[in-house]
Amino acid sequence: MKFLAGEFDVAVIGAGHAGIEAGLAAARLGCKTGVFTINLDAVGNCPCNPSIGGTAKGHLVREIDALGGEMGKAADDCFLQIRMLNRGKGPAVHSLRAQIDRRKYSERMKHTLELQENLELRQAEIVSIEKADDGRWVLLTRLEAQYIAKAVIIATGTYLGGKVYIGDVSYESGPDGMFPSKFLPDSLEKMGMKIRRFKTGTPARVLKSSIDFDGLEEQEGDEPVVPFSYDTENPSENKIKCYISWTNEKTKKIILDNISRSPMYSGKIEGVGPRYCPSIEDKIVRFSDKQRHQLFIEPCGIDTEEMYLQGMSSSLPEDVQLEFYHSIKGLEHCVVMRPAYAIEYFCADPIQMNSTLEFIDFEGLYGAGQFNGSSGYEEAAAQGLVAGINAALKILDREPLILDRASSYIGTLIDDLVTKGCNDPYRMMTSRSEYRLILRQDNADTRLTPIGRKIGLIGDDRWHRFNVKQELIKAELERIRKTVISPSEAVNSILRENGTSEINTGIKLVDLLKRPELSYDALKDIDETRPDINANIFEQVEIEIKYEGYIKRQLTVIEQVRKLEKKILPLNINYENIEGLRLEAREKLNKVRPENIGQAGRISGVSPADISVLVIYLSTLKNKSAEEKE
Repeated sequence: MKFLAGEFDVAVIGAGHAGIEAGLAAARLGCKTGVFTINLDAVGNCPCNPSIGGTAKGHLVREIDALGGEMGKAADDCFLQIRMLNRGKGPAVHSLRAQIDRRKYSERMKHTLELQENLELRQAEIVSIEKADDGRWVLLTRLEAQYIAKAVIIATGTYLGGKVYIGDVSYESGPDGMFPSKFLPDSLEKMGMKIRRFKTGTPARVLKSSIDFDGLEEQEGDEPVVPFSYDTENPSENKIKCYISWTNEKTKKIILDNISRSPMYSGKIEGVGPRYCPSIEDKIVRFSDKQRHQLFIEPCGIDTEEMYLQGMSSSLPEDVQLEFYHSIKGLEHCVVMRPAYAIEYFCADPIQMNSTLEFIDFEGLYGAGQFNGSSGYEEAAAQGLVAGINAALKILDREPLILDRASSYIGTLIDDLVTKGCNDPYRMMTSRSEYRLILRQDNADTRLTPIGRKIGLIGDDRWHRFNVKQELIKAELERIRKTVISPSEAVNSILRENGTSEINTGIKLVDLLKRPELSYDALKDIDETRPDINANIFEQVEIEIKYEGYIKRQLTVIEQVRKLEKKILPLNINYENIEGLRLEAREKLNKVRPENIGQAGRISGVSPADISVLVIYLSTLKNKSAEEKE
């Protein structure tokens, strides 16, 4: 028998990385929040790679933290090893990646939710949601408990209609053998939501003592440790090493000889898999000319002997998996504790949402994470944070948070999803941003912390430290522009050592720093007025100076684009009635329903000529409105 079990301002379905950030954000903004999960032991679970960050993903974590989210702090508390990727390239693509203790991370996030004021964490499977006559949402659990909420955020990850595939064997399941969300997909389809099937994969876990580490390439963490969170002042130390091995021709032959037994190639899997994180069998087939593929052997935690084989996801039968693992250097005698598997699940077409991640046709209903067609913990957490903030702001009758592409990777991620949609699981990459020199991971706080403060997620202490840092950056920029370095043998000796020309007259420190061969570290012995401040101040100042011209050009482009973003398109426009638009443009515009001219221009199939037609149409609407007022 159904019974009313409680009422919330915001209800979050799912307690993975998206659900955690959504629930915490809504609760911290003062909304009574309920977070529902099928199993409390899976809160913040990392069923795939036990790591946080990576190329472009590290940017997202920094941005989540800058806005007041939790992922960066938790990663700093639970990391086993941390490294800055792409140091050999420009600062735009530098990204942190941390190998984390999987169980500690999950426990840490669960405890954070339990301690959060205004938040209730519940183990319950939500089997249906529907709109009540008063505009609120009614959620029903499998035990027939009803909950009422003003807003709902769906963050179901890979649980929604989850089905696991290992060779010829398939069964209904969520990740890691958890129960799937079996009934909710029917409720969503009945409501009129468009959902589809995607697929992702998880590599095997092997017993550490069964691995032969002799001859494997070692990967150590960076020293000193650079944390994710701007709140982490004294990060812990690296605790473990990771290892690298390679597949070979024997591995390739085993996989190709058994490719017909892969459900991906036999046609059993309907869902679309991730383009940029393919299974090992997909790599072998798609890149048949490559003789070998890299894999990373990484620990899952301090108190476990499970080792994770990054880069080796597979849906081949268990016997085939054992055969090809044993063909790889270091894994010749490995004991597989958990076989690799593919998991297929339902997700929504994100084109149904607007930039707040609210469904256009279902007021008060939001989506976040893999439910929106993305892949990755960091992409999920970023969307969860934005959805949680916007659900709360709507209930509080405040202006929504809309991050544009020029503000953040989070803005780029959301704009890509709601404007372009995705035909396969979306993964964030630095190449997706046209403003990546502006959107660096080192300046995420400069870009976003004032926004987090305005929203209400940045406390007084954090805000004070942020302002002190900005003043130090400003003062250091002024100092290097005023400081003159006089010629001397000591000065010229350092210049020669760094492969740059000597000086004959005084030169400002800023002009020396502009030279590509020189850095703060290279000049420290001749910079007599150098202040004793944090190294990240020097890092940001040096980047600003070295890339000043490029940054100014990007800012000019951003200003031009933002003018187009201000030209708002009414959501009730019927593009079929606008003369001059091409047929394809009418179809795409009616499907996406862009919020402004800038967004319309990013829709595939909408040409510059179509945009000109829309600008003229808006001008006509504006003039007509003015005439009616007169």
